[in-house]
Amino acid sequence: MFTTTGSRGLYKAPLCKSLLLVLNGLTVMLTLLPQYQELFVYNLRDVTQQHQLWRLLCGRLVCLDVKDSFCSSLLIYNFRIFERRFGTRKFASFLLGTWCLSALMDFLLAQVFQYLFDYEVEELPAGLLAPVFSLFVPFYLSIPKMPVTQVLGHIHITNKSLVYIVGLQLLTSSPFMWLLALSGLISGGLYHSNFLRLQKILFVPVWMSRIGRYILEPIFSSSQPSRETPLGMGATLDIQRQQRMDMLDQQLLLAQYNEARRNARPQPQGGLLQWTRLFPSLRQRGQNRPPVQPRPPAQTQQSTQAPLLDNSPVAEEQVARLVEMGFSRIDALEALRASNNDINMATNFLLQH
Repeated sequence: MFTTTGSRGLYKAPLCKSLLLVLNGLTVMLTLLPQYQELFVYNLRDVTQQHQLWRLLCGRLVCLDVKDSFCSSLLIYNFRIFERRFGTRKFASFLLGTWCLSALMDFLLAQVFQYLFDYEVEELPAGLLAPVFSLFVPFYLSIPKMPVTQVLGHIHITNKSLVYIVGLQLLTSSPFMWLLALSGLISGGLYHSNFLRLQKILFVPVWMSRIGRYILEPIFSSSQPSRETPLGMGATLDIQRQQRMDMLDQQLLLAQYNEARRNARPQPQGGLLQWTRLFPSLRQRGQNRPPVQPRPPAQTQQSTQAPLLDNSPVAEEQVARLVEMGFSRIDALEALRASNNDINMATNFLLQH
């Protein structure tokens, strides 16, 4: 559904998987047992006047609205790419830091709103909402944007558009959701920029990370998806279909790359989908290369039928960066060779597959 994170599921994302299962399970339980929902209401007046500090924990973890739980779950599932890239401990530190900062920002923004409009904000939407909004900061700054198609010839649809639409849906779900969104974005910006060395102050300790690694991670970890499962050895139809789609997409990308290298001026392709418009950087890179010597007809025909990977050298540093994001070394090498060592295009290609 989300093209920015591919089809690897929750592999190497045990924290995201635990949040999805535990928080959604609690939301369903509270929906079936409405008499306990009062304990999870995020009431600012009770926190400040009656000193019910426990509401900060209960009211800022579990969603009481099913729509908020559904939208936030979609965003957490999409943002699992950051747990693969940063590691579980750093990702948990980001969530912990933004959770603490956004708790302070909620009260500050509520006081500012009361001072400007003479209206007291008593209650805010419950759930892990502000840290989810804070993840839009690294999503906007770190994930490259790649155009996918156009609507009406003017509106560009990218691989990040659907994520922003889900965030907008969550933003408009309740009247004061904008306050949590603003609190989360400010908290995410402060923590991501390491303002006042916040990353050294608010973080998950090593001993806690080890406890989670040996106790919780075996429970919520997911097995590595196999891309070489035999068709007759119990593979599901989804895995087989995904393997065929991955193979076709790789062949199309490599064929386009070889076409750009052979021709100084690309020829328009027929058919319903114009693949040359989806990969403009490959076409431009092909124009900057020197013209290729003509080949014998037999060899040219063979190369067009079975496009192979270019054996050009690949920078080991770029391979290491892709491996740190959670991709295998073989996939990283293939993507870098297909994109002519373009790290942004290689990342986009791997995230989509």
